[in-house]
Amino acid sequence: MLSANHVESYYAASANAFSVQPALQESVNADVCVVGGGFTGLSAALNLAERGFSVVLLEAERIGWGASGRNGGHIGTEYNPGIDRIEQWVGRANAQLLWDLSEEAKDIIRQRVTKHAIDCDLRWGYLHAAEKRRHLADMDETLETWRRYGYRAELKVVRGAEVRAYCNSPAYVGGLVDGGAGWLHPLNYCLGLAAAARAAGVKLFEETRVTRIEEGSKVTLHADNGAAVTAPFVVMACNAYLGDLIPKLRRRIMPVGTYIGATRPLPKALAEDCLPTNATVADHNFVLNYFQRSGDDRMLFGGGVSYTTLMPPNLPGVMRRKMVKVFPQLRDETFEYVWGGYVGITVERTPHLGRTGQQKNIYFAQGYSGQGVALTGIAGKVIAEAIAGQAERFDAFGKLPHSLFPGGKWLRAPVLALAMTWYRLRDLLP
Repeated sequence: MLSANHVESYYAASANAFSVQPALQESVNADVCVVGGGFTGLSAALNLAERGFSVVLLEAERIGWGASGRNGGHIGTEYNPGIDRIEQWVGRANAQLLWDLSEEAKDIIRQRVTKHAIDCDLRWGYLHAAEKRRHLADMDETLETWRRYGYRAELKVVRGAEVRAYCNSPAYVGGLVDGGAGWLHPLNYCLGLAAAARAAGVKLFEETRVTRIEEGSKVTLHADNGAAVTAPFVVMACNAYLGDLIPKLRRRIMPVGTYIGATRPLPKALAEDCLPTNATVADHNFVLNYFQRSGDDRMLFGGGVSYTTLMPPNLPGVMRRKMVKVFPQLRDETFEYVWGGYVGITVERTPHLGRTGQQKNIYFAQGYSGQGVALTGIAGKVIAEAIAGQAERFDAFGKLPHSLFPGGKWLRAPVLALAMTWYRLRDLLP
């Protein structure tokens, strides 16, 4: 089990061993300073170290403390708004490049897990579950679109009783089977990346919170204990936990709470009855449910969102009712763990990568909008490429639109919650 500094969750309770890293105690220099010890920061740090850069990484809490150690673990295909929508924004050629980058993101996971022997229960096989016939119509279109972009993995739409072979639930009328998407234990993957980064020469510091950034041709990042790092390049990888460090970046993302419950280890027969092929599943609603079997056959069931900093009342009961509605055969099961955290979303639900600072030497990546398990890997890679002087692939992400959230600092969460009411109501339509 990890340090008590990690949020209590099934992931923390089943985490691989990883030694506590020291806090930064002195002022140091580096080629690059990375802020944030999650998927993005560790991916960027590892890629940079492999290119020969000296890298210091600062994490305010513990490695994997934020979304990277608490999320659903789903490795999705493409982007949240859909590649057809992205094509409308950036044109076919740029959309194809972005599609190819999203597929490379999944290859990065495969390669990292193999190369560094990361024990994270990685598996492939996914079902996008349809509650309604109109969902199936959307999935038929998705299949054709993905094939047009050259998707090579297994892909088929199943209907009626066929879906029960993947997800034995009365809630679904069919679904899109995707052999190129999957699941992993996110915290263990994150810790594996950290171990690989450390072995590559990255200096990791935990419990070192950056409180002030002094811009210039070299950037100095001041920590809360008086220590500092000075570097010609900085990577900001804080996402939903950015806070007020760079206000103009914060205005383009919104932290949204999402929640997961984990049952006890289920009897094998019951676990297989629910998910016969051990597929990872997410439904097609805007406010979706997502679930899978863990490595020890628990049901990990996620769903629901919150646009405030407050956890919903009676969260275990609410989550359990959602689970039993999908799987009546789990009516006698309760959750041993229930936890939550924040994901960073953007208005258009597109990942937000770019540069800021007086010298444009502060790189950032944020707002993966639910697709971060895979996309963080390619984000870290293209940031490293850009710092090394090859920015074409990094700049491809800059062509995506990123609007400001309306309402300012205090009203944007209520405005967003009001706007999302329409989508929640749409989920209820037949």
